[in-house]
Amino acid sequence: MPCSEKRARLLLERGRARLHRVVPFVIRLIDREADRCTLQPLRVKLDPGSRTTGLALMRETESVEPDTGEVLPGAAVLQLLELAHRGHAISDALTARRAMRRRRRGHLRHRAPRFLNRRRAKGWLPPSLQHRVHTSLAWVQRLQRWAPVTALSSELVRFDLQAIQNPEIAGVEYQQGTLAGYETREYLLEKWDRTCAYCGAQNVPLQIEHIQPRARGGSDRVSNLTLACACCNQKKGAQPIEAFLAKDPQRLRRLLAQAQRPLKDAAAVNATRWALAQALKATGLPVELASGGRTKFNRQQLKIPKTHALDAVCVGEVNAVTGWRRPTLVVKCTGRGSYQRTRLNQFGFPRGYLMRTKRVQGFGTGDRVQAIVPTGKKVGRYTGRVAVRATGSFNIQTGSEVVQGISHRHCRLIQRSDGYGYFQQQSLTRKEAGEGRAKRTMRSASPA
Repeated sequence: MPCSEKRARLLLERGRARLHRVVPFVIRLIDREADRCTLQPLRVKLDPGSRTTGLALMRETESVEPDTGEVLPGAAVLQLLELAHRGHAISDALTARRAMRRRRRGHLRHRAPRFLNRRRAKGWLPPSLQHRVHTSLAWVQRLQRWAPVTALSSELVRFDLQAIQNPEIAGVEYQQGTLAGYETREYLLEKWDRTCAYCGAQNVPLQIEHIQPRARGGSDRVSNLTLACACCNQKKGAQPIEAFLAKDPQRLRRLLAQAQRPLKDAAAVNATRWALAQALKATGLPVELASGGRTKFNRQQLKIPKTHALDAVCVGEVNAVTGWRRPTLVVKCTGRGSYQRTRLNQFGFPRGYLMRTKRVQGFGTGDRVQAIVPTGKKVGRYTGRVAVRATGSFNIQTGSEVVQGISHRHCRLIQRSDGYGYFQQQSLTRKEAGEGRAKRTMRSASPA
């Protein structure tokens, strides 16, 4: 059973437990048998998201209503986690690999592409989306190994993408696309008043332009298309719209206001919601699936501020929550390195070569180390994630800075890299939580 920090310290000092893991801090009891222990039921709750998934480890409690005598279910929060996904990094890596293969086929040597007759399995998801399911399930299984988890709860949310774009949509309009009655070019000419969106030129040949370039993750949706003259289109190239119009903030605000908000995050949640639900059911534990509206209702009733981890606390049926004012452990997916042995310049050609080995003097990038430097300019004690170099001079990422040029002789290994980075996010005080609720109330009451 999870315990307090004081009890864990006493168990370690008296030799009744051993250190199993540093981050997250896990100890292992050695003076009792598991089959003779009576454990309380624990539940893991998830709030799936496109970029961050909230997790909460909770102990189920019961309270009696003094007036009616009714037994109401409650929960005590034991651990809060926020899992930051790296789906965008996976997508960028696949895009770079595709570009390098095309370059090899076209310029350096002929390499015939594979046939396009391969079929994808039923329920296939892109690697950037499947990563969200795998990492969420991996942390559920970790918590199962470390604590007596008996049940799971997950939010099963579905976003209405058309309502996000047009809140006033209703009835038969759901069956009509954005271009109902238009062709794409005619729709853009009417939407942008037949003028260049960047310089305002009229009565000149206009070209269809991506607001957010495809090279930087932009899509072909009509909401990401505009019109530009040939000069502006060539000048902008693959620059972000914020960089291209940095000297004209008024035009930038007007252009972004006229374009519609991107729907990539909402689409990612919609695509992975059932895959995650089926993966949780495959664990063999009872799974409770709840809607996003129920989560919002619980959060408002319990007067809990909105964060990813605290949203997970409010998933499902819950009437009372205690202990939610605690620090949140942010778990960032960093990966386990890359097979790529070189880097590319802006023209797509290799520049330099990386090390063939991932470990130097017994240390690998991502390991948690402690360095004690006795003399020199960098004298002091540093603890954090290490980035190795072939020379044996490492960089250490602490909680607030990056310390460069630390020799491997001063480093001591604390924990091997497991593909994740960890840091603590402080809990909200009562005053901060109240201010956050007041700001959200004022924002919701302000006119649109």
